[in-house]
Amino acid sequence: MNKSLKLSVFVFVILFMFSCNDAKKESKEEPVKEEQVVNAKEILGNPDYLAISYGGYRQKDRNIQPTIPELKEDMKILSAMGVKVLRTYNVHFDQAANLLKAIDELKVEDSEFEMYVMLGIWIDCKSAFNWENGEPDHNQESERNPVEVKTAVALAKQYPDIVKILAVGNEAMVRWATSYYVQPWIVLKWVNHLQELKQKGELPQDLWITSSDDYVSWGGGDASYHTEDLEKLANAVDYVSMHTYAYHNSHYNPEFWKVPESEESLTDKEKIDAAMVRALDFTKMQYDSVSNYMKSIGVDKPIHIGETGWASISGGHYGKNGSRATDEYKQGLYYKHIRNWTNEKNISVFYFEAFDEQWKDAEHELGSENHFGLINLKSEAKYPLWNLVDDGTFNGLTRDGKPITKTYNGNLEELMKDVLVPNTDYPRD
Repeated sequence: MNKSLKLSVFVFVILFMFSCNDAKKESKEEPVKEEQVVNAKEILGNPDYLAISYGGYRQKDRNIQPTIPELKEDMKILSAMGVKVLRTYNVHFDQAANLLKAIDELKVEDSEFEMYVMLGIWIDCKSAFNWENGEPDHNQESERNPVEVKTAVALAKQYPDIVKILAVGNEAMVRWATSYYVQPWIVLKWVNHLQELKQKGELPQDLWITSSDDYVSWGGGDASYHTEDLEKLANAVDYVSMHTYAYHNSHYNPEFWKVPESEESLTDKEKIDAAMVRALDFTKMQYDSVSNYMKSIGVDKPIHIGETGWASISGGHYGKNGSRATDEYKQGLYYKHIRNWTNEKNISVFYFEAFDEQWKDAEHELGSENHFGLINLKSEAKYPLWNLVDDGTFNGLTRDGKPITKTYNGNLEELMKDVLVPNTDYPRD
């Protein structure tokens, strides 16, 4: 064999070996998986994307922020529950930014992990919560508002695959929020600003903008709220996010909570079960009132529930010496009823809330605001989630190093000892 032929054979063998190795390499590599891109329109009202309100604060002082590992623990727990959309309330603290970072890291660690965020933008009035500088001025806005909006916009740009909704304000327009509420034109101003950023291409086109407020603020109650600015706001948002609390109304508007004469002969448990059906009916009524107002002004947009919930403990208006609305059994019934109804009607409900947070009423351990969570600070699932513990949903998961167990050691008989028949005959303020 001459030299040129030998060289040709050698080159052919080398090329053949490389081609075989490349073929083997290609056969071992999985095809690149394209990330599914979803938007708010696909998420909201979709029963496959359960929503919940989330804080994650463990301590009485909100300045003590949950850590990234703690946030990841919570995300894994919520994901196991089928929750895929979270609602936050502000970007003033590090919690929101850290939450987005935690979700982003989880998505890198597990390509199947899926979680989206309705990022809250806190809006309040001048001198809100600051009585040393005079009474809150509800006709002017806080100097902090522009900073809050700018920060939220930056986070939405940084995490477009996670942030799918921006909510301008939390109960920012309802007048009973005397410490901080603003006039609707202030919320409208910032909603329009965000919509303009979308039009300019500075925010994603499919990012939805809303304001999350009490049902009366969305025209469902007092006609004095039916203003030109509210109509403009209803036309400016991508959807309406309304709050409804039959729980609180068991004290402030208790007609629905009374045991009617037709039910006096029922057992105590039957009276309680019937009361919780009426609580759901009350919620539906408030939802319908907002829907009817929107129709009356020619607005045809989705309406979802930005907040509703039921506390498990109360030392005040809703406890033993009050309306007796509070316990885990009633909480469990309300959670079941609200999920079933909204899933059937394709309404998203950001159930309030995922975990107990004791900073909300730090001076009163039994304050109901501390006890709206579905999981308490001992890492115990309350009655609404007992079935998930039984099903093994939380197997291998921990919160603060503790496995998720059941309150009352799972003893329903013991739980029912704390359950009282509704009461409306007591002094009210």
